[in-house]
Amino acid sequence: MKAITYLAAFTLGAAAMVSSAFSKELEGWSTDLEKAFAQAKKENKPVLVEFTGSDWCPPCIAMRKNVFSKKEFVDAASKKFILVELDFPNGDKELKKKNQPYAEKYKIEGFPTVILFDSAGKEFNRFFASEFPKTDLFLKHLDDALAKKELD
Repeated sequence: MKAITYLAAFTLGAAAMVSSAFSKELEGWSTDLEKAFAQAKKENKPVLVEFTGSDWCPPCIAMRKNVFSKKEFVDAASKKFILVELDFPNGDKELKKKNQPYAEKYKIEGFPTVILFDSAGKEFNRFFASEFPKTDLFLKHLDDALAKKELD
């Protein structure tokens, strides 16, 4: 009986570790695009939206691990942007269904796609996140996109 108790405790502990490694929400990121647009308008900040398949898309998983979950990325990017993650996981059909209208509205053709919107909700840049697989490269691209927007 003791062995079963230990095995059950180990199994639950391992399951908790795995589920926390793939937790739904990243620190510093919103998952509600409408609230993010309202906040952007209030703060006069652009919005960065990442469309991801967090549990099935290898480039998405790599970007989350190497860039989006990094404190230095979140700290730097959130000074200039409202950060939003819209996830389309195979393991969470409800979340996928909830976010599907956004994928259709913004004509998402692949993952991980990032769209930058101005504070009024108008798109000004779109790219595949995996083009910039390191924090410094990604932040530089964001700065370049903002500079180009200012010139337009």
